[in-house]
Amino acid sequence: MPGLLAIAPDVAIFRMPSFDQILGRADNALLQRYVGDDAVRVVRALDPRNERAELIREIFRSLRSPYQVLSNSDCRNELIDLLRPEEAQQFASALRLDGDPYKALKWQRFSKGSRAFRLCCRFFGLPEQASEIVGDAPSSSQVAPQYGLFPHQQAAVCSVNLALSSGNRRAVLHMPTGAGKTRMAMHVVCRLLNELSPITVIWLANSEELCDQASEEFQKAWSYLGTRSVHLTRFWGQHELPSVANKDGLIVGGFPKLYALVRSSPGKVAALGDQAGLLVIDEAHQAIAPTYELIIQGLAARRIDMPVLGLTATPGRTWNDREADRRLASFFNRAKITLSVPGYESPVEFLIQNGYLARPHFRSTAYNSGPLTTDELAKLEADLDIPAAILGKLAADELRTTRIVREIEELSKCHHRIIVFATTVRHARLLAAVLTTRGLDARCITSESTGVERTESIAWYRGDARSVRIIVNFGVLTTGFDAPRTSAAVIARPTKSLVLYSQMVGRAIRGPEAGGNRDAEIVTVVDTALPGFGDLAQAFSNWEDVW
Repeated sequence: MPGLLAIAPDVAIFRMPSFDQILGRADNALLQRYVGDDAVRVVRALDPRNERAELIREIFRSLRSPYQVLSNSDCRNELIDLLRPEEAQQFASALRLDGDPYKALKWQRFSKGSRAFRLCCRFFGLPEQASEIVGDAPSSSQVAPQYGLFPHQQAAVCSVNLALSSGNRRAVLHMPTGAGKTRMAMHVVCRLLNELSPITVIWLANSEELCDQASEEFQKAWSYLGTRSVHLTRFWGQHELPSVANKDGLIVGGFPKLYALVRSSPGKVAALGDQAGLLVIDEAHQAIAPTYELIIQGLAARRIDMPVLGLTATPGRTWNDREADRRLASFFNRAKITLSVPGYESPVEFLIQNGYLARPHFRSTAYNSGPLTTDELAKLEADLDIPAAILGKLAADELRTTRIVREIEELSKCHHRIIVFATTVRHARLLAAVLTTRGLDARCITSESTGVERTESIAWYRGDARSVRIIVNFGVLTTGFDAPRTSAAVIARPTKSLVLYSQMVGRAIRGPEAGGNRDAEIVTVVDTALPGFGDLAQAFSNWEDVW
């Protein structure tokens, strides 16, 4: 007789078949609807020997985790239909549902985190997802005794402090990606908090990754540099401002939340600005965008002298709009602090030769996806970046996807951590699924990934294992993602933005002095009908004339 499985203190049901066993009852036609023909064709093109039936099942598992399947009502209802009558009745009884068990289960809400969803996961033999991933705490021997800076970073911090205390009151810290901008800025923030008590610093960032990075870095910095207890206020994602404002410490604000607040409660935003001793703008090249300007104006509504520090690796809005770049330079009073090292033509070369950055080796793989239509060419000319329709067209090109998979497989022979920038969200999922069926350990992160899935995948990718691990993403890991072991990047997302291209390259160029690698390999998929870019040093110096 099967054993009993406790679902809740007051509920027990007979042990059910596992998720994989239930999925095994699905026919190919059902799974094919979710997998799509393109994934099957790409995998078969790479290896025609694959059996179609098992292939579809394997791709389905790669594209969707069991938790994603159960949280999607359509997929979940398909599984419910696969339950045998006694199984459906047991499941409905565990949820205290009356009437026809199949109908009742399909009408039941399974919100993530709810008791019903947790019971559903256990019912299908899945462990509950943790609310957050907590890694092994480092031993005391691994904790640095101080929050130090390299000599060139210290010189830049001194210049920033001098600029902010002068009549300018605004400055931008221009350092290559991976050179430690956030760490340097935290020295500026902590110095200000120590000298002017009580005081608030506001840190503005445009993504949850950057907000997470800033809050984690401040906690670390203040534990070494702070002189008293202060508040760290998180205002992004699900976080809200406290009813009583904290007037001593750091407020890390996400762009969407602050933008919504300045639209709905401008007085509350102005009150935040009244108590701020410094506004830090991460990814400062966005400071003159109309939506950003609204936030900055709201914070400085009653503070025309508010000090502003911008952080960027690319101090320009675009690669070919000089007027926008001049307005950005004017916003920061043309006060740009960067590295100036005697004997080096470029600060990037200094950082590479001294091991702070990896030396990037650029390689391109050209692909001719066919000519663009007249409408597509007009749209390409008018838009600031590659239109979504063109990206979708490229992502659907199975031969192009096959070429990308081959490139990743070649890189996996000599690199242990590879980051892939896909063309679209669906393309990212497709690449991860195909790579998995090819025997490579790959995971996918997109804007559709849950916070838990994102945290788990990043922790897995950053892990110490020497095996090859590949992380495929679209639109979420270009900034705020720090994985020093990454030694290769595949840029399969075409862009007209030199800023975005530089950010993607930057994910793979942490040098040995910063816990990274001596060399990095950057493979760019060049779609011959579209524009592209050159090397990192060229990108770093692109905007010098407007500053």
